[in-house]
Amino acid sequence: AETIQDVHTLGHLPPVWPQDLRPDIRDLLAQQQTKLVVLDDDPTGTQTVYNTAVLTTWSVDVLIKELQADALGFYILTNSRSLNASEAEQVTLEIVQNLQTASSQTGQAFELVSRSDSTLRGHFPLETDTITSALSQKPDGILLAPYFLEGGRVTVNDTHYILKDDQLIPAASSEFAQDASFGYTNSHLPSWVAEKTANHITADQVRTISLETIREGGPEAVKDVLITVHDGQVCVINALDPRDLEVVVAGQLLAEAGGKRFLARTAASYVQVRLGLASRPLIDASKLHTDTQQAAGGLVVVGSYVPTTTTQLAMLLEHSDIIPVELDVPTLLTCEDPNTMLRQANRDVERQLAAGNDVALFTSRELVEGDDPERSLELSRRVSTSLIRIVGTLKTRPRFLIAKGGITSSDVATQALNVNRAVVIGQLLPGVPVWQLGTESRYPGLAYVVFPGNVGRSKSLLEAVDRFDI
Repeated sequence: AETIQDVHTLGHLPPVWPQDLRPDIRDLLAQQQTKLVVLDDDPTGTQTVYNTAVLTTWSVDVLIKELQADALGFYILTNSRSLNASEAEQVTLEIVQNLQTASSQTGQAFELVSRSDSTLRGHFPLETDTITSALSQKPDGILLAPYFLEGGRVTVNDTHYILKDDQLIPAASSEFAQDASFGYTNSHLPSWVAEKTANHITADQVRTISLETIREGGPEAVKDVLITVHDGQVCVINALDPRDLEVVVAGQLLAEAGGKRFLARTAASYVQVRLGLASRPLIDASKLHTDTQQAAGGLVVVGSYVPTTTTQLAMLLEHSDIIPVELDVPTLLTCEDPNTMLRQANRDVERQLAAGNDVALFTSRELVEGDDPERSLELSRRVSTSLIRIVGTLKTRPRFLIAKGGITSSDVATQALNVNRAVVIGQLLPGVPVWQLGTESRYPGLAYVVFPGNVGRSKSLLEAVDRFDI
């Protein structure tokens, strides 16, 4: 049975690999000259990178331009976690096909990462299967690496945990595993793969790279395991420290130099290491004031329902002067004329922003679920669409915009703000990326904060708003 453990019981593990491998990774990447393309199933996957582009469109022409840019990689926001299986498959297939066309026209090789949730929610194995089917060169292995430092998600002894107050909570015992669309019962990752594939892949068919292999053998030992992975085998990556991922990525690049090919299904931490990016301090508050002459208020949009978000919202409302505008979801979903309700919310937000007051636009905290995963996704989309209609028809440009929740931040960016391309400039708080919006958007240059629903402490949302008032 899966049980909560104290992190201090892991003291028997070998020490982390002593060498900083980021310079080696950058050298290997320079030799490889392959562009990393991250298919992100919601916009929170940008939470560990900087100076990195995010695309919300993926025509061949757009991809050609990005493949020819100087950067080592870029993100494509699919937002597929908000889609049903058929829609997710269609979007993924279209992107990979367009990428292959753009690659053939530019001569620029690429490698894909399927970036998803560190708490194991998302369309797996659908997305990795779809990518594999569309690629002309099939991957030898699928690297499963949900480790995410900033969120306290770690993988030890092939089991995925949420680290909280020195307690290792098996992921399947968390609220995330109860997700209406993507729930699961196994924290042991080989068993999770078997569960998600309906035992098409059995647990004993899943390869693993242990912390002992990573920490005692280093990149060469990882390479020795990876060169034996074949025919799209899933390989679980254990990681408890960023250095563990460095060792894995260095070993992966060595294996690729020998001709192996991999598709990574990962959380956000892997991407930073795979791009060879050094860790950076949080963004200086002065860099956030892109609208210093503007007297309008800032806007916080909260759509996420996870308990972390609800706690943070309560703390923000209690300990700041922010003006609350609540969208009552049960009423919205059952009333005969939701348009009247949305127009009133829009007027309330507009009036406060124009007066220079910060506003929190949020959904009521009672989660309304459907009878099945598809219906739950449909209801979630209806609520998100309502938020977009309110934000997308505002006349006043907010001083800043914080969107809380993956689906919320994606929909606000693409549908309310018309973002086609943004640049991640860094992190406002650990695991909370800031995008600078492109010239095509409704608010060019605006600091747009993508705040994941399940990241942060109780005061983190309050701290994020405070950062704009320094």
